[in-house]
Amino acid sequence: MEIFTEYLTRIDNTQQRLRMEEVLRWVVKKFPHLKPRIAWNQPMFTDHGTFIIGFSIAKNHMAVAPEKAGINHFSDEIIRAGYNHSNELVRISWDNSVDFSLLEKMIEFNILDKAECKTFWRK
Repeated sequence: MEIFTEYLTRIDNTQQRLRMEEVLRWVVKKFPHLKPRIAWNQPMFTDHGTFIIGFSIAKNHMAVAPEKAGINHFSDEIIRAGYNHSNELVRISWDNSVDFSLLEKMIEFNILDKAECKTFWRK
């Protein structure tokens, strides 16, 4: 989690900072083999050099980025969880709770789906 310290201290809103810290700690604990890093000014996790999932904050939501393939695969579940999404981001409003079981599925999907991937992003 040390790698995320500076990023987290720059989040002025306490609720947002605590939520982001909670999610990042959960990923670190649940998936200890993933490499945490900051890239493009946001926290993300990689596996064998390939992107698995990233997070960012906005005024009204936390954004989760499992790449387009992850969003397409879980679109119905994302909507059932009460979130909305674009092609690249899942938006979890600050008023909603985090569905950690869905987050776990998205991460596991990317780990398996990208097991043989040799590039950072899917082609």
